[in-house]
Amino acid sequence: MALASEAPKEGFRLSMLIYDTRFRSITIQVVVLILFLLMVGWLLDNTIQNLAAKGKDINFGFLWVRAGYDIEQQLIPYTNDSTHGRAVIIGLLNTLLVAFIGCVLATVIGIFVGVLRLSHNWLISRLMTVYVEAFRNVPLLLWIILVFVVTSETQPAPNDFKVTQAMVDSWQTEDTSDDIYPAAQKMLFGTVALTNRGSYVATPMLDRPLGGTQIGSVPINYSVLATLAVIIGSVLANRALLRRAKAIQEDTGDRPTTWWQSLLILFAPTILLLVAMGFHLQLPAFAADENGVSKGFNFQGGILVQHSFTALTLALALYTGAFIAEIVRAGIMAISRGQSEAAFALGLRPGRTMNLIILPQALRVIIPPLISQYLNLTKNTSLGIAVSYLDLRGTLGGITLNQTGRELECMLLMMLIYLTISLLISALMNVYNNAVKLKER
Repeated sequence: MALASEAPKEGFRLSMLIYDTRFRSITIQVVVLILFLLMVGWLLDNTIQNLAAKGKDINFGFLWVRAGYDIEQQLIPYTNDSTHGRAVIIGLLNTLLVAFIGCVLATVIGIFVGVLRLSHNWLISRLMTVYVEAFRNVPLLLWIILVFVVTSETQPAPNDFKVTQAMVDSWQTEDTSDDIYPAAQKMLFGTVALTNRGSYVATPMLDRPLGGTQIGSVPINYSVLATLAVIIGSVLANRALLRRAKAIQEDTGDRPTTWWQSLLILFAPTILLLVAMGFHLQLPAFAADENGVSKGFNFQGGILVQHSFTALTLALALYTGAFIAEIVRAGIMAISRGQSEAAFALGLRPGRTMNLIILPQALRVIIPPLISQYLNLTKNTSLGIAVSYLDLRGTLGGITLNQTGRELECMLLMMLIYLTISLLISALMNVYNNAVKLKER
């Protein structure tokens, strides 16, 4: 009786790298990688030779040379005697500030407009459509310039806020009908003054700060760190409270009332900490003599928010919010109408249906394109150069580049920084996307 035996194993031959499907893909990948490395090596060698022919080399030593220029908006201390490296850090922080505030505002605007576009009210839905189409179809640069012109040209001069001797004299008479007041008034209980030079806002001050230290040339404020720690702890505690309420609802069918507990957890610890540190506001105001007559030509105290920052942030938020609105609308429409009908049949109101049923399911459709919008907004902050906003593009890719003549080094650094920021945003949003996506059983 004959027994079947295994076929003899064939030995490896070089021709198998091309004709054998088990090795062909690996061969192609290795060849492509070698060609790519050769091309990169040729580009680098060609760049070095061309720079050497012009008497230049690749050197980043300029980052430690005195910058010699001023930056109006700065989140950490900086003077024109600081180095170009510190100017780069200032520009990077300004970029991150605009990107963060712009993403938050654009998300709020996008969700609000996206939901209202689906409203059954004809007027509201059409108004939201006009907003979306207007901002999506006009270049962003034009919106930045338009907002900058509106915010800077339509506001009063600081002198319009001054109290003159004639005003003081009119207030001292018994006839109030003859009272004279400044041509412009501060807003929000005297905490904000909008002028053609910028917006002056009240400065938060502490009577009993926790002190700080300095790591290298970067100051570390313990009061800010303590406040951030308390805020983060409050948010985590509130999430634990909501998880507990959700568990009770799933077990019993009744959801306990937690809104007052959430408000207490979110705000009470921070307020108590600020009160303990002696928090108060330093209002922007003119210096005055003993009679109350204003002196000087500008406000004393307060924080000056440049119109360039306001225009760039607002234009980015409104422009990106129009795209996010369409993403939100598409995500909501992707959910079956039966979900809403089932919620209405259970007695849920439209607002609760949207918050508890529709939006949580729509997130799996909304989040992926939302990441792209956040990346676009962050990279579009470089357009701030049009309104003289010194972000990363204005410092490293603008003044520093022109002063040092290190075009290649500045461009490489700027590309690397933007790439790093974009990858970090993508990674964080992908983590959130994995947390909210539907879990298959």
